[in-house]
Amino acid sequence: MRITVLASGSGGNVTLVETGTTRILVDAGLNARELGVRLASIEPAAASPLERAAPRKIDAIVLTHAHGDHIAHAGAYAQRFDAPVYLTEATARSLRMPSGVRTRVFGAKSAFDIGDLELRPLPVPHDAPQIALVFAHDGQAVGLVTDLGAVPDSLADHLRGCGTVLMESNHDRALLAAGPYPDFLKRRIASGVGHLENRQCAELLRALSPATRHVVLMHLSKTNNSAALAREIAEDAVRGRTVLVHVAEQDTPVRVPIEAAPPVVRKATQLALF
Repeated sequence: MRITVLASGSGGNVTLVETGTTRILVDAGLNARELGVRLASIEPAAASPLERAAPRKIDAIVLTHAHGDHIAHAGAYAQRFDAPVYLTEATARSLRMPSGVRTRVFGAKSAFDIGDLELRPLPVPHDAPQIALVFAHDGQAVGLVTDLGAVPDSLADHLRGCGTVLMESNHDRALLAAGPYPDFLKRRIASGVGHLENRQCAELLRALSPATRHVVLMHLSKTNNSAALAREIAEDAVRGRTVLVHVAEQDTPVRVPIEAAPPVVRKATQLALF
C-alpha cells in the first residue's frame, strides 16, 4: 500500500491511497487542475511527458464529510476519472452531484471494499457528520482521522493495529484564543464538534497501540498553529516509543511512510517532499 497526502488543511484536502491494482482519492478539496498538477508531480521520473500529462486511472473518490475543503470538487473528479463517489447517507444528503455521476452509499460503521483495499469507517464528532477511516491491505493498516472536535472512546481501539496514523493536530489553544479570528469562529473551532487542538491530538497519540510506528500530523491551521509547535507536542506524547512524527503539507504532496515491519530507532525526520 502507498499513501500520498496531496493537500492537507483548510485550503483543500486530498489523499491518494494506492495498492498494486487499486487507486482511490480520499476527499476532493483541490480544483481539478491543481489536482492534476500534484498527481503528475508524484509520477515516476522515468515516465514520458505524455504519460505524465495523462490522468492515470482512479477507481473511486471517497468523501469523509460535507465541508467544502473536502468535497467542493468531487463531481469534477468523478467526471474526469469516470469514477464512482463513495459517501455516507448523511454526506449524500448535503451534496448535489452532476448528472451521470455514480454514487455508492456506505454505512458509517460498516467496512467495505474498493478493489483489493478494505476501508473501515467510524463516526467521529464534527459539525458535519464525519468519519475516521482505516485502510487495510495485505497485512498493512493505516488510519486517517481529521476534522473532529473531541476523541470518542472507541477511536483508539478503531486504530489498533495501524502502523501509520494520519491525525489532525489543527490548532494551538493559546494561539487560537489570541488570534485574528472572530469569536464565533474561535468557539466553533474549539468546540467538541470543531477541530482537534495539539494537546488533544497528543492524548490520542498516547493511547495508540504499540503497532503504530509513524504519525503524520494533518490539517494544521496556518493561522493558529505551527508545524514546529505541533511536532514538539506530538513528539513529547510518544517519547520513549519507536514512533516517528511527521507533518503533512497544504501546498506540497507528501509521501506517507508505511512499514511492514517495525523500524529501527532513529531520529524523527521530515517526510520527503515531491
